[in-house]
Amino acid sequence: MTTTSPPRVLLVPGFWLGAWAWDDLLPQLRAAGLDPVALTLPGLEPDAPDRGAVTLEDHVRAIEDAIAAAPEGARVVLVAHSGAAVPATVALDRHVDAVDHVVWVDTAPVVDGYAMAPDITGDEHPLSAQWDDELEGGSMRGLSEDQLAVFRERAVPQPAGTMRDAVALGDERRLDVPMTLVATAFTGAEYRSYAQEGASFLAGLLEYRALEIVDLPTGHWPMWSEPERLAQVVADAAQG
Repeated sequence: MTTTSPPRVLLVPGFWLGAWAWDDLLPQLRAAGLDPVALTLPGLEPDAPDRGAVTLEDHVRAIEDAIAAAPEGARVVLVAHSGAAVPATVALDRHVDAVDHVVWVDTAPVVDGYAMAPDITGDEHPLSAQWDDELEGGSMRGLSEDQLAVFRERAVPQPAGTMRDAVALGDERRLDVPMTLVATAFTGAEYRSYAQEGASFLAGLLEYRALEIVDLPTGHWPMWSEPERLAQVVADAAQG
């Protein structure tokens, strides 16, 4: 008897987060018949010994390894949140034939040569360096006081090298991979407007040819503020 593996959903969290960030989504995705795997990228373990040595390439390779580990014949859906879009774009570029769909969670694919923070100094970038700006800017909209407390408690510093290093892309077939952008902190219309105005992080929106935008109004961390609705968007993408 021939069996078909359920779609493998690779969940890659953004800055300061580990696999735990997706805990509220996992049971819902499994209930939808999917096979979710949440990643903790190198240097984002609570006890990481040397974050200063972690590079963007280390993050890319971790995602590549997860793609390669998917069961034979299973659809692979890559889900990237926030700053994880940078290594996820590179991994997609290297494995266009292995990724069936990408879901960008309040983020977007980047362009060749992009670096998140090329001038950043030091070994690591802690959440505390941005906490006030994030809170005042509204990106934490929808989070309870308990969720905010857990975030502050469990967040670990982002390895600075992953923000400083520039991406190198070479396979233009990535531009035709089906994608869903989940617009949360900003609307889809605002995303496209900012891209057209020259926002470097969103420049990829002007290149990709099979990208759908879904509005899910909330803050920048919908895996906590709107887990049920986010899970449904991911499930729709995974079931193709």
